[in-house]
Parts: sequence; C-alpha cells; structure tokens
Amino acid sequence: MLNTMRKNKERRVRAERIYDILTARAREPVFFERFGVKDSLDGRFDLVALHAWLVLERLKGDALLSQALIDTIFTGFDEALRELGAGDIGIGRRVKKLADAFYGRLQAYGAALDEAGMEAALVRNLYRGGPAPGAKAVASYVWRARAQLESWQDGEPRFGPLPDEE
Repeated sequence: MLNTMRKNKERRVRAERIYDILTARAREPVFFERFGVKDSLDGRFDLVALHAWLVLERLKGDALLSQALIDTIFTGFDEALRELGAGDIGIGRRVKKLADAFYGRLQAYGAALDEAGMEAALVRNLYRGGPAPGAKAVASYVWRARAQLESWQDGEPRFGPLPDEE
C-alpha cells in the first residue's frame, strides 16, 4: 500500500511538472504577438488545450500519467475560474463547459492527419473561425513539436523551437 501511495505521489508530481512546462509554452508571447492568437481567456485556454493534446498524444501508452496530467490541468482551470471570481455555485457548470471544450479540441486535433488538417482544426478551434493569420505557421509548429515529443521518454517534455514566421 505504501508503495502505491509513493508511486501515486511521484506520478502527481511528474504531472504537475509537465503541466508547468506545457502552460509555460502555451503562454509564449510569440503566439499572441506574431501569430494572431487572441490574448484572452479563450486564446490562452485554446493554447493550453493544444499543448496538452501534444503531450497526451505522446503519453497514450501511460494511462495513469495521462489521467494525472488531465486532473492537474482541470485543477488549474478550477483555480483560474476561482481567481476570476467564480463562486462555488457556478463553478461546476463552468468546469463542465471547459471539459466539453477541452475534449472537443483533443478530438479535433487528433483527427488531423497532416499539416493541412491541423491548420483547418486550428482555424476552427484556436482561432475560433475568425481571422487566422498564423494558422499555417502554427500547424507546422505543431507537427514539428509532435515529432520532437516522439523521442521523449522520461524527464521533461521538449516541444522544440517556437514557430517561425511564414
């Protein structure tokens, strides 16, 4: 039993570190300044969802770590909503909406079979159907980051270089 508790704690700590890394990448100013992602709650949420998808794709063989990461992500969403003033009464409804949006984005990105498919998914989700001046560059970045993450075993995930201007 103690061994299981220790492994659960190690997994949770690892998931928190992965979450810190993916949120740091999602907050990189380049996405907002050069690639037209809206610097808003929606834009930030969408970038976290995109980077979470990249990591979760790589972790498909590790269901326990994937679940720990998802739990950590939703704890972060809950804390953010509370910081914005959401009360206990409405928090459940809001988290459910976030969960629906989050899993919808994971599904949309997972259905993209190539860069063109990813670009279309980004236009619909990251750019919310509006102007998408950086969708092609971000799609290319996603494909490169996905390849970079394929070699990730232990330690910290590395997404590779940030997107280039195109």
